Amino acid sequence: MAVGKLIGVSRYRLQPTPAQEAALLEHCGHARFVWNLAVEQHAHWAPGRKGAPGFAEQCRQLTEARAANPWLAAGSVTVQQQALRDFAQAMANFFATTHRRPTWRKAGRHEGFRIIAVKAGDVRRVSRRVGEVRIPKVGWVRFRWSRAVPEGVKSYRVTRDRAGRWHVAFTALPEPIPAPGTDEAVGVDRGVTVSAALSTGELLHAPGLRETEAARLRRLERRLARARRGSNRRSKIKAAIARLKARETDRRKDWVEKASTDLARRFDVIAVEDLKISNMTRSAKGSIAAPGRNVRQKAGLNRGILAAGWGRLVQRLEHKAPDRVRKINPRYTSQTCNACKHTAQGSRESQALFLCVACGHRDHADVNAAKNMRDTAAGHAVAARGRTGLPGRTNREPQPDLLPA
Repeated sequence: MAVGKLIGVSRYRLQPTPAQEAALLEHCGHARFVWNLAVEQHAHWAPGRKGAPGFAEQCRQLTEARAANPWLAAGSVTVQQQALRDFAQAMANFFATTHRRPTWRKAGRHEGFRIIAVKAGDVRRVSRRVGEVRIPKVGWVRFRWSRAVPEGVKSYRVTRDRAGRWHVAFTALPEPIPAPGTDEAVGVDRGVTVSAALSTGELLHAPGLRETEAARLRRLERRLARARRGSNRRSKIKAAIARLKARETDRRKDWVEKASTDLARRFDVIAVEDLKISNMTRSAKGSIAAPGRNVRQKAGLNRGILAAGWGRLVQRLEHKAPDRVRKINPRYTSQTCNACKHTAQGSRESQALFLCVACGHRDHADVNAAKNMRDTAAGHAVAARGRTGLPGRTNREPQPDLLPA
């Protein structure tokens, strides 16, 4: 769950011993317990009741709880207080309408904690491929030194994914990628069939599971449906499914990092659609009184959108190319001909083909939309320098607007 604005994260694979893993799981359990208590306090609030306690009051309550519960006092107060601080930040983000309301954390799914006020000596390199990080009440825990740890680390987060892998993520201010200085702009149209279509004509596809892996995943899911709840067999099947899905997630993240770095290095201006992905991926099941329609089809579309990495791609572009990402109103971008600027719904022949009904211009539909976004961003940039603005349109349909990033 996101808490606060992501500054920059370098993640490494932790290699704890069995004893250290048990201690880390205790930290995760304590952080989750404190977080869920804070969620319960805020869920109890209703109009007319006294407001839920803030961070300072919750810290005082935590001190009393630690005095009354030895199992809680045996844990790290730093980990527990930081869970409360993260919750306070999550609520602030919710009230600022930038994030959703904080929800319950579940064992096995939300395992992690954060440590702040990291000192220079708390992270060290042991050998060419091994580093160590000092964790309160755990000691020095080894991690794989896959790349240099950023300088000036102020905090780090320890997490455990569903596949049972431990990671440590150091937070630091990242160095933005310098612009090439060519005054070139590129449009990026995100889709399901084509993850990202560029105005240059390039079609980028986010990698997923191979056919054999996808077939194995389907078999495991069928076996999981037949397994008895609470059995060892069910636990083993869930672990195998988690490993496959973690592999898919790692591939998608790797693709996003490489694609965003390539775009930031090649272009001065990057135009993307201003999409509300959280709204687009909401369930269509409706309610008992008003049930939804085409729920299965909508669920499949939602999975395709999330698998394409739409949100993470733009997020990483904004980190690597700050002030160079332009968000374009997506209205009419897929129906407007890039050659003659005529807008017609019938020009979109299919998912892949754009054939203008006015001039006969033919192009890949996603590439045509990306070119429209590129031209809009470039036109606003020219107008901002005091020159001519956007080219005139041949019909009265509104030109897509540039929205603030």
